[in-house]
Amino acid sequence: MKQIILKHVLKNALDFQGKANPKVVLGQVLKEDPGLKSNVPGVLKEIEQAAGEVERLGLAEIQKRLQGLAPELLQEKKAEIKEILKPLLHAETGKVVVRIAPSPSGALHIGHAYGASLNYEYAQKYQGKLLLRIEDTNPENIYPAAYELIEQDVRWLTDNHIAEVIIQSSRLGKYYDYAEQLVQKEKAYVCTCEPESWRKMKNSGQACPCRNLSRKEQQLRYAKMFSGYAEGEAVLRVKTDIQHKNPAMRDFGIMRIVEHVHPRTNKEQRVWPLMVFSVAVDDHEYGVTHVLNGKDHADNAIKEQIIMEYLGWNHPEYQHWGRINFEGFVLSTTETRKAIEKGEFKGWDDIRIPFLPALRRRGYQPGAFRRYALEIGLSLNDKTVSQEEFWKNIDAFNREIIEPQANRYFFIEEPAEITIHGAKSKTVEIELHPDFPERGQRTLAAGKQVYISLNDYKRLSEGYVHRLMDFCNFEVRDEEFHFSSEKYEDYKKAEHKGHIIHWLPAQQQVKAEVLNDKGVVIAGLAEPALAELPAGTIVQLERRYFARLDTKGKDRIILWYLHK
Repeated sequence: MKQIILKHVLKNALDFQGKANPKVVLGQVLKEDPGLKSNVPGVLKEIEQAAGEVERLGLAEIQKRLQGLAPELLQEKKAEIKEILKPLLHAETGKVVVRIAPSPSGALHIGHAYGASLNYEYAQKYQGKLLLRIEDTNPENIYPAAYELIEQDVRWLTDNHIAEVIIQSSRLGKYYDYAEQLVQKEKAYVCTCEPESWRKMKNSGQACPCRNLSRKEQQLRYAKMFSGYAEGEAVLRVKTDIQHKNPAMRDFGIMRIVEHVHPRTNKEQRVWPLMVFSVAVDDHEYGVTHVLNGKDHADNAIKEQIIMEYLGWNHPEYQHWGRINFEGFVLSTTETRKAIEKGEFKGWDDIRIPFLPALRRRGYQPGAFRRYALEIGLSLNDKTVSQEEFWKNIDAFNREIIEPQANRYFFIEEPAEITIHGAKSKTVEIELHPDFPERGQRTLAAGKQVYISLNDYKRLSEGYVHRLMDFCNFEVRDEEFHFSSEKYEDYKKAEHKGHIIHWLPAQQQVKAEVLNDKGVVIAGLAEPALAELPAGTIVQLERRYFARLDTKGKDRIILWYLHK
């Protein structure tokens, strides 16, 4: 029984960063030996004891022991990524050009990260180009700081693999020229009908009186949009089948008048392209070969193809993905911006919001979001993702990246000072990373007075041998703490084992705070070595979680919680 238990504890611990889940192991043990169901409490007790012992080993040692005990478990293949990138239609290596095209209403969030990552992965797959196009032709909803925020977010997500940054408001002359060509070709007309009257005619499949005016009249009207008509009085429309089965396709607008001041052009321009027109022009001029975006853009893709055909252009291949509903998240850029302006959040990097500046500051790696995009892939199926499911996946992918890099340090929350009577002063050397001894060690000047967390203090009881990690064993007698021995083997052989506790010397520590993902500050003490690290370093706080060193002040350091 013990051998069966140990191999499954080792395997479970190896799969989950050194910490086994006794209940999961119980199911595996009972599956292998159903006869043990007659003594579930006893089996679970053995599992918990084995899990406690294995938890103190490094991953390299766990793997070594599992190799000796049950090598067949190491041969199990990890679950493959469900959705490997599907081939793109008519894609040629070295010639694929894709783009991501956010609007500058704020920073990017986890939804944007999926789309940007998927386009990036396809660009890499075909050794092609990824363009960043900021679509700012709607002056009413522009957040000036978003230009810089978006570029920072995308460069971070793609490891700076952006071929070019395009800002549409810098290209208005191009849109005007091509719009004029459509008027010249009699493929577009200026409509001055009242909006409500126009909608009624469109919905009934009737052409408005403006549609059949002469080309000369249309050219005059188009010129008048720049200096004569007021906002809302004229719209440039493309001529299509006025009886198309989809009313959205009937003579849709491509240019309109907007008097709102644009943060980049001020009042210099008042005629602005609608999205489908500026997108069609830009996709042609920049040689976009494949457009990958949500299926809510399917109608826009048809409109863009109509425009391109009128201008004699070939259109890209369009492939869409289904809607991803991130359940429980607030992803409205506009609403989040308002909350920031009201002081509800400190900024786009507030630890409580699922926007990329915040996640980047916490210590998430771009590779984790790209892996998540690969996991979902390019599928038309709609998907609902709960907060629990999302963080479980992103944290697992991120952990794979940072775990080998993050050195270990002690952090004591709610410190309580205790005296270990009989303990001798000594220098304790602890490996920075249990799986990479070549990285060296950190040292602590141990003595009788140490700090432990209040939570650990409350768990200490008489009749048990407890251990200060890598320092000494001690017992509780008459409400005092007494040194018993130094060797870990003594603790392991003890009939009644208590807890292994992380600690700090009373004379050697620095004040530290951890900001958790709820925005709550957790005060405590940390190893002095932490204060010597550069800001931005990701560490693992022993027996607790990963964190990123955010700020180093004169009297304390501040870390941001990342994940377990």
